[in-house]
Amino acid sequence: MRAQATGSLTDLTHGDTLPGTSTTPAAVAGYPSVTVPAGEHGGLPVGISFYGTAWTEARLLAFAADFEAVAQARREPKFLTTLGVK
Repeated sequence: MRAQATGSLTDLTHGDTLPGTSTTPAAVAGYPSVTVPAGEHGGLPVGISFYGTAWTEARLLAFAADFEAVAQARREPKFLTTLGVK
């Protein structure tokens, strides 16, 4: 069985085409966005996205780094030897 890629290319005019993505508004408007770890729910990672206005990339990245430092939500990935799927 071959693994299939789940990602898709971003349409430069219309943004992401997948329903429910948090990056579509920023992508369509041309504004910067960044997503950082925010915690876990049911053992799965949860992220929070921050958006900026035009030309605020440096401030946005600094804000995201400050959030990460305070939240301490990032966990090292666990590399499993098997998925346990039958």
